[in-house]
Amino acid sequence: MKKYLVIGNPIDHSLSPKLHNHWLKGNNINAIYDKKKINENELKKIISEVKEEKINGINVTVPFKKAVIPFLDKLSPEAKDTQSVNTIYLQNGIIIGHNTDIAGFELAIKYAKYDLINKKIFVLGAGGVAPSIIYALRKMKVSKITLSNRTKEKAESLKNLFKDLEIVEWGERVDFDMIINATSIGLKNEDGLNFDYSANGPDKYFYDVIYNPKETLFLKRAKLFGNKTENGKMMFIYQAHQSFTIWHKIMPNIDEETINLLI
Repeated sequence: MKKYLVIGNPIDHSLSPKLHNHWLKGNNINAIYDKKKINENELKKIISEVKEEKINGINVTVPFKKAVIPFLDKLSPEAKDTQSVNTIYLQNGIIIGHNTDIAGFELAIKYAKYDLINKKIFVLGAGGVAPSIIYALRKMKVSKITLSNRTKEKAESLKNLFKDLEIVEWGERVDFDMIINATSIGLKNEDGLNFDYSANGPDKYFYDVIYNPKETLFLKRAKLFGNKTENGKMMFIYQAHQSFTIWHKIMPNIDEETINLLI
């Protein structure tokens, strides 16, 4: 039986096993998908198990999307451009790191039927999935991307990848059409975003990459002020769909049953 897993810390919130095992069963694939909480000093060993074919594929979540890179043999162009990996697999004896978060975000926005052309975007957070979202936003022809992170040095480091990125201080007011929470704040239903929800008026688009809980305080408070809100469920499903296709050479269904699986 083949073995797949998602690694991260924390990892309890991840619904990846639920989704992947649903698709594995539906496609009659003899494999199992699990989740594992690890520390950074365990990355080298667990990735070496891909080379040894003890593990057939790995998804990577916070905070290891960049930290895994030194242990890989090759990066896909998307992973190289973003310095972010969320999918690992073995091909002809070579361990490859790929980024399916880019396509995941892009397809999720298309699913939501939100037109990003010439929109002003404000991104909160500089780690994990942030580079992938910025990469996708640029593909979708937004007019401006502003980013803020609690640690400004980390935000500034993203300018090495995206020269046109504007960096502002954490808590600074910004004019936007869409705001994206790309931090892990909200996983435990806490709100440390230091954000004035009344300052930007109604009818803005608030997006949270977090999908569990399905409505973070960030989204709840945005809704109270008359804004459109969306969680990261469809991004999560689409990035998983891309990973599954890479590993198994089968495109699983994304139907109502799949979507409702994660409610």
